Amino acid sequence: MSGNTAPSPTTPARLTLGSRGSPLALRQTHEVRDRLAAAWPELAGAIAVQEIRTTGDAVRDRPLAEIGGKGLFIKEIEQALMAGQIDAAVHSMKDMETTIAPASVLVAVLPREDPRDAWLSPIADRVDDLPSGAKIGTASVRRAAQVLNRRPDLQVVLFRGNVDTRLRKLAEGEVAGTFLAAAGLSRLGMLDKATRILEVDEMLPAVSQGAIGVQCRDGEASARDAEIRNWLSILDDRPSRLRVTAERAMLATLDGSCRTPIAGHATLGGARLTLSGMVFSLDGQSSHGAVDTSATDDPEALGRTVGEAILARGGRNFLAV
Repeated sequence: MSGNTAPSPTTPARLTLGSRGSPLALRQTHEVRDRLAAAWPELAGAIAVQEIRTTGDAVRDRPLAEIGGKGLFIKEIEQALMAGQIDAAVHSMKDMETTIAPASVLVAVLPREDPRDAWLSPIADRVDDLPSGAKIGTASVRRAAQVLNRRPDLQVVLFRGNVDTRLRKLAEGEVAGTFLAAAGLSRLGMLDKATRILEVDEMLPAVSQGAIGVQCRDGEASARDAEIRNWLSILDDRPSRLRVTAERAMLATLDGSCRTPIAGHATLGGARLTLSGMVFSLDGQSSHGAVDTSATDDPEALGRTVGEAILARGGRNFLAV
């Protein structure tokens, strides 16, 4: 653990939130803190933020797939939660595995930001405008596969680090362009850095992209845990929860690894939920997709239906990468 944002000495912490230490992760955690304080005035000034250094942040010179996957951004935070060192964990939902720690619960999904990807390039307004052989920087197999599906003549190179690091590398000319989540740029007040925001038919987003999740112990073990769950549950946004649940159920059905390019995007229209999903080969040259719509009463069933449709078209061997 590498730092702590604590209440004033005269106001002891009544609730401690655990977070990665990146500027974006802390911005998201402060949003949770501020929403909690607004909902529960008695907590104002009494919520601490504990920064936790994760393996995913510590190792930046290799693809996540080589060191254990995107779950490495939450592993240590979950451990601190279950050890009682923090009261709740704040995550980017797209970093969460489909199975979370036993005796814990995803108690809230905050109102979701724009789930789309942003394109950043000093030389081209669109990927299609890049010269042949140009380098695209990304650490995402999903983004890489969709780029290569559209432009197999481009080079895709590893590009990791926080938002500021990636912007610096882009400005220094290491690559001709890169992608970042529009939600992250927006939360950091840096959306103006984007060359353009990509529509979902240009690049299908990551499952749960743009959503913040709050995880706590399930409340069965103690009155204290039940109180914490009660405080946090008020933050849950039903439309965002429905969309994220459907997308995560599709991902769980596909059972793809961090090496598998999978994309999913759910939309809510009145009493209907629509989910689009796709899976790509690593080189982007093959893909299978499905779209379905259902009532909002069982988003998990919709996710399973779309996942099973993709499996029927591609087969499980397609995911064995």
